[in-house]
This record gives sequence, structure tokens and C-alpha cells, in this order.
Amino acid sequence: MSTRYDLSNPDSREEGVAAAVAALRRGLLVVLPTDTVYGIAADAFDSEAVQRLLDAKGRGRDMPPPVLISATTTLEALATDLPGWTQGLTEHFWPGPLTIVCRQQPSLRWDLGETRGTVAVRMPDHEAALDLLGRTGPLAVSSANVTGEPAATDADAAERMLGGAVEVILDGGPTAGSVASTIVDCTGGQARILREGAISATVLGSVLERLGTRLEDPGVA
Repeated sequence: MSTRYDLSNPDSREEGVAAAVAALRRGLLVVLPTDTVYGIAADAFDSEAVQRLLDAKGRGRDMPPPVLISATTTLEALATDLPGWTQGLTEHFWPGPLTIVCRQQPSLRWDLGETRGTVAVRMPDHEAALDLLGRTGPLAVSSANVTGEPAATDADAAERMLGGAVEVILDGGPTAGSVASTIVDCTGGQARILREGAISATVLGSVLERLGTRLEDPGVA
């Protein structure tokens, strides 16, 4: 049975974040709020914990979870062969609802699923999430829902779907938005949208043009 902590109360917040850190270090799962939707998190470097995350969602290894980080500098430790314009994207949109798919560093010792040598990375624009990530390091985080159900936008929905599978639920109230992040493939010569979410193709394309490149196919959602 999961324990829920109210992040609006300073005392409960510190207790909750500390409990979440302890749970993650033991290989257990945590629900946390982000700037888009609630997420279910596991230690990215604990393959058994990542598998628990996939099992909780009813998802196969063919759908590996993204990794959330607390600082843009961490990207260089996780990714390699980054196009020059990637830095421009992260400077403009991070922290925020942009997930970038990169080629992962070959030295990384983790198992996120069938990634084909890539990793999806995001820095969320949420104070409590960044606090947690700053204490734990990179976390494998997927939307807090059972596959096929809408992503949770409040702790009640997350608890209803995943309460039996997680150790800690951090309740940050309703999320500011209900749309998932935009996912951009940065493994090629040009950016390609894999999922259009909170950042539109129009906005993304405009920023890329200022960076001297363009979207490979702005119409892909």
C-alpha cells in the first residue's frame, strides 16, 4: 500500500521527498507530479525497478520509459553525438515539456528496455520534481497511468490506477497542464517530431529555424 504526502505542506513535503528518495534507492516505485502530467518513477540504473515500472503500467520492453533529469548538464553524461542545434533546443525549452531522443552513451550501465541505443531525456519545469531529481539523479519516468487509460493529472487518479504498485505518492495537486510533452528525435541530421504535445510543431519549427535548421517533417504528430 502506498503512502501519500501533501507537497503543499512544507513539513509533509520534505518528509515525502525524503521518503521518495529512500524508496527509489530500494528499487521501489514513486508517483510524482510534473509540469505536464503525473509520472511513475524508478531508478534509471536499477533494471529490476525499471521492469517493475513497465509491469505496473502493463507495458512491454518495446516501449522504454523516458529519463528525467534536474540539470541540462546531465544530458552530456547520458547522450552522445548530439547535433549542435540540440543545445539550442534545451536552452530554449528546458526546463519544460520537451523530450529529446538522443543516442545514448555506450558506457551507460542500465536497461530501460528495447531502446536501440537511444534514450529519451527531459528536464521538467516543476519545483518538487526537480528537487527529487536533484537528490536521486536520473529517473526513468513514464506517465502515471495503466496503459490504455488517460494519464493522471492529479494524485487521486494516479493512486486509483497505480497505488498498489508504488511505495510513495507525492501529491502536488492538479497538474498545470494535461498534455504530455512533445517528443523530438535528435538522432539524425534534422529534428523530427515523434509526438506533438505541449509544444506545437509551429513553435518548435520557429525555434529550429533560428538555430539554422528545420523540422524534417513538421506534420508528424
